[in-house]
Amino acid sequence: MLRVVLVDDHAVVRQGLAALLGTTGEVEVVGEAASGEEAVPLCRSMRPDVALVDLIMPGMDGVGATQAIKAASPATRVLLLTSYSDGDLVQPALSAGADGYLLKSASAEGVVQAILAVARGQQVLDPIALQALRTPAPDALSAREQEVLHLVAEGLANAEIAARLGITVRTVKAHISNLLQKLSLSDRTQLAIYALQRRSGRA
Repeated sequence: MLRVVLVDDHAVVRQGLAALLGTTGEVEVVGEAASGEEAVPLCRSMRPDVALVDLIMPGMDGVGATQAIKAASPATRVLLLTSYSDGDLVQPALSAGADGYLLKSASAEGVVQAILAVARGQQVLDPIALQALRTPAPDALSAREQEVLHLVAEGLANAEIAARLGITVRTVKAHISNLLQKLSLSDRTQLAIYALQRRSGRA
């Protein structure tokens, strides 16, 4: 029986997945984690066959968790399960070593089959995510988000960005939060690095 660890910051999602997988007779849920940080030591100790990991989570996201899990338990396959199909999210996930990328809109049977497939060493990529990966998307950032990103690259603090753009600090924080989510980054430092690379044409 395949041993699976569930990683999602929403308890109700983990509970639903555990209930689903428990009915298959082929998969055993051996652990749950509410964050990437919790998932790494759990996978190191449990050595599951597959880690089913959410992409967007507070703190260490699915991309970071994929890299860390692979380092902690090299034999563990990582299947990302997410609501996001943007090509600019799919590619970093695959580059991080994810063995599969599946949308939460998949059927219950689809989730089970994806777990079995990655456990066999196959790569699973949701058709919608695959299409997004193949189709260059227009810039997903709004004009204001691009302005905020530019000022982050200059090293300005939130208050300075707010003053420069004539908006509130709370609005700046909201834009930065949106940027982190859209770009699948976990913190402001990564955002600044991305912004600098983007400016130099490497992102």
